[in-house]
Amino acid sequence: MEFDGTFTIEDVSAEEVWLSLSDPYMIKRSLPGCQFLTQVEEPDEVDFEALREEDADEDPTLLPDADPDVVKARGFETGQHYAALVEISVGSVSPSFRTAVTIDEWDFPAGSASGEGEASGSSFEMNSRMSITEHDDGVDIEWGAEADVFGRIAKMGQRVINPVANRVVNRFFGNMEEQLTAVAEEDSDGLRDRIRGMF
Repeated sequence: MEFDGTFTIEDVSAEEVWLSLSDPYMIKRSLPGCQFLTQVEEPDEVDFEALREEDADEDPTLLPDADPDVVKARGFETGQHYAALVEISVGSVSPSFRTAVTIDEWDFPAGSASGEGEASGSSFEMNSRMSITEHDDGVDIEWGAEADVFGRIAKMGQRVINPVANRVVNRFFGNMEEQLTAVAEEDSDGLRDRIRGMF
């Protein structure tokens, strides 16, 4: 299955969008159903239950309250591995996918990642990409993903899966837009100029 689209966020810079999309904690907050998103050394040897317990601590501060240099330092880098637990409602089931993600390439203003996940009776493999283009009114985020889905969810077919995928993507970018609007409104101490000079 293939998914793609463009999401436009007005009155922001490419650097602000990139910094936010590079922050694992911002991704966790914005992605519907994401229980945790944690960097790991070996994606094939993840103890998801232990990570769930460790993640009970409060997340660090996000933009606009966080120091942009701190956010950049914890951001995605090429070659990193992450583990995530994501619960998604598909039709009559709500599986929690234990997901391993590799950041294949991450270099402003474009990135790509690959991953695989499994839940009871279902699994998926995915490759995703995105690029950011700034224009007079804001920023376009072009995104795309190719996914192979197996098991119970695959049997539901694309007519069930596609609307769910579109809903998740739209909520994700909507949540991201809300956070970026807060950055634009909270431009204390030249926050936005600092971010623009980072990449």
